Order: sequence, then structure tokens, then C-alpha cells
Amino acid sequence: MNMEVGNVMAPPAPKRLEEMRLPTAMMRDIVLKTMFRKNIDNVSELSRNICLPMQVTQELVDMGRTQKLIESTGSMLANSGGEMGYQLTEAGKTRALDALAQSEYFGAMPVPLDVYSEQVKRQSIRNVQITREQLTGAMGHLILPPELLSHLGPAVTSGRSILMYGPPGNGKSSISNGIRDAMGDKIYVPHAIEYAGQVITVYDPIVHSAAEENVDDPNSLRKTSGRYDTRYVRCERPTVITGGELSLSMLDLVYNPVARTYQAPLQLKSTGGIFIVDDLGRQAEPPQSLVNRWIVPLEESKDILALQSGEKFEVPFDTLVIFSTNFHPNDIFDKAALRRIFFKIKIDGPEQEDFLKIFAMMAKKRKMPLDQAALIHLLKNKYPTIDNVYANYQPIFLIDQMICICEFEGIPYQMSPELIDRAWANMFVKQEEIVH
Repeated sequence: MNMEVGNVMAPPAPKRLEEMRLPTAMMRDIVLKTMFRKNIDNVSELSRNICLPMQVTQELVDMGRTQKLIESTGSMLANSGGEMGYQLTEAGKTRALDALAQSEYFGAMPVPLDVYSEQVKRQSIRNVQITREQLTGAMGHLILPPELLSHLGPAVTSGRSILMYGPPGNGKSSISNGIRDAMGDKIYVPHAIEYAGQVITVYDPIVHSAAEENVDDPNSLRKTSGRYDTRYVRCERPTVITGGELSLSMLDLVYNPVARTYQAPLQLKSTGGIFIVDDLGRQAEPPQSLVNRWIVPLEESKDILALQSGEKFEVPFDTLVIFSTNFHPNDIFDKAALRRIFFKIKIDGPEQEDFLKIFAMMAKKRKMPLDQAALIHLLKNKYPTIDNVYANYQPIFLIDQMICICEFEGIPYQMSPELIDRAWANMFVKQEEIVH
């Protein structure tokens, strides 16, 4: 039975052990390690910890009993609603320690990579249809030229790569965040996936914000939990934002030699969501080599990762990649790379009319009264010195500077030509020779 929670098809929970598609020894070892590490003595607590339904967990416990690794304590546990108690035998403890020496991983049972790939298709970023209203709603706090949304809308709906370029301080980062907010739906992120007997952890609380879960009312007849595979966490569509610190090695599998497990790289964690490369051109690696690394994933919707052994394997690549740069694209890319980035959108500074709207909106937000003489001084005397080039960051910068001065001088919030001059002096640094 396929279930829909929200508008994304949820991963169905496995009903029997043979539906798991994982190596039997691996499942058994994760059960032993979890019981050993968490001191678990009953099936319902084990079921919660390994994120499997009760009947599948019971099958795994029965398998452990057949192999003389788990034994029944022969008593019903009062604190778990009269459940049968279980413990590891001496052989079970020895096996658990051996298994921990091979890999420290325990807890949520991993999802096989091919099963995860099926879920990625069900919740693909390419299935997201965003309307002009949704995009306008998410960008409502930004004053943008109307034609910009006409460019952004098709780019986001296609789920293809976007390059935003233009002078700094005009909201490229805010627009990227607005795109994320416009998505609004939830997807399912696995705690971990399995490939060739190796565990790769995917869910990361720093990247993934878990959605509120429905907790069942014990008196309710309708149960909502158990409706999907709890090896996944229901989350907002993820957003990974990297800037000048991005390096090519951050896009590789991370091996933890102590725990002997792998951690998914950033682009795999952002599956079903957005990967923002902010400030492209400020990284240690040249922009061309960063984009070259994305060429196969962007064109073929799959990425290639490598295990410690050198074995390479494919993982789904289902991410809206947004590159944002203050450089002109022709200065940092060759034509082949530019051709592969599907949408190129220039984000320019505002015209004077929009600049004044932003200024008035920010002043109202900061409870700073507008002053006509101060604004005329700003437009007639200050902006001509920088060729009347306006930027979106400037209103909030100037207003916050004036607020700091007012607070220091102990006067009510106000703006005047003199305060504009003092605020302006902090926005630009005069070019001069410093004698050492």
C-alpha cells in the first residue's frame, strides 16, 4: 500500500524480514550491537531503536535465539506492559564485541541504496511545481523587479542548475533562501543507507530539520504512526549552503576510521533539496574545477562516490544547485561549463525608486522616522559620488549606523544630513596609501 503524507509518497514500512533486502548477518549484528550498547531487554524498545516494525524486529530476535546469541530471560517485564524479556548470551556478547570492532554503527537499520533510490524518485525536486504566488509569498520581504520572478520561477520548477551573478550586496543569498522557503513540502531522509555491506549515514540534524511527528493518542482508534518506514526521518526539503570554505574533498564520502563508518558528502545530504554554492570564485579551488566536478551529476542525475577500497558506485543526484557569484560568468567559466548551467540570472542593484521603497520599509521595521532633508542629501550629494549605483544592502546598513550613533549620543532615533554623512563614512573605505 502506498501512503501519501503531505504530497510526497511515503516509503512503505517493511512487513517481513525478507522485504528488507539487507545482508542477514549485517541485520543480526546491528541488533546485537544495539542491545549491547543500549542495554535493551525487550522487543518494543529494540524496535524503536532499530526503527523497524515490531513483527520484523521479533523475527530478528528469533533468528538470534536460533543461533544461540539471544536468550529469553523467562520472565515478563512489568515495566514494558508484560512483554517477554530478552538478553544476550555469552556467545551473543562476544559476537557483539567482534561486530563493534568491525563497525561501531548501531541503532537505525540502514536502507539499501537501491531502495533509497526508489524513494528519491518519489520525492524528486523535479516533481516540485512552484507557482508565481508561492514564489512571491516566499520572497515577500524582498523588493525585487517583477521580471526577476519570471526568470526564477521556471528555473526552480525545472529543478535544474541556476547561476545567479551580479554585484555584491543585492540579495543573491536571500533569494536562494526564498527559493527554499517556497518549496514548503516535506520529504523522507534515511538515517543511513547501505551499499556493499558498508553503512553511510545520511540524516544530519545540522542540515535536516525534522518535521513535527504525529504522536498517537493511546485511546484513539485510528493509528497514524506506522504509516511509513521509520528508518527515514520526515524533514523539510534540505538546504546546504557553502561559501568560500567549499573544497572538492567536501564532495567525497567521509570515512570515520574510529567508527569504521562513512558519512554522506554534502550533495548527498542535500538530496531532494537545494545546494547553494555562495560566493563562487572565493574558494581555494578555481571555479572551473568546482563546476567540472558537478558536470556528470548535473547532466545525468547521478553522482559517483568511492569507498576506502577504491570501489566506485553510483548514488542518485537529485538536487537544485544554485551557484552565486559576484564575478561575471565569462571571467570564471569556459563556454562548455556555462552551457551546462541551465539558467543564468543576473541579480542587479535596484533603481532609485526601488531603493527608496527598501529604505522606507527598513526604516519602518527599525522604528526610524524618515526625514525628507536627509533623503534629499543622500540622493543628491552622496550617491553621485559613486555614480548613483544603488545596492540592496545599503538601506539597512545606513539605518543601522544611524541607530548606533543615536543610541551612543543618547538621542531619539532620527535621521539628518549630518547623520547620513557619518553613516556613509562607514559604508566605504577611502582609497589611500598606508605608510608602514
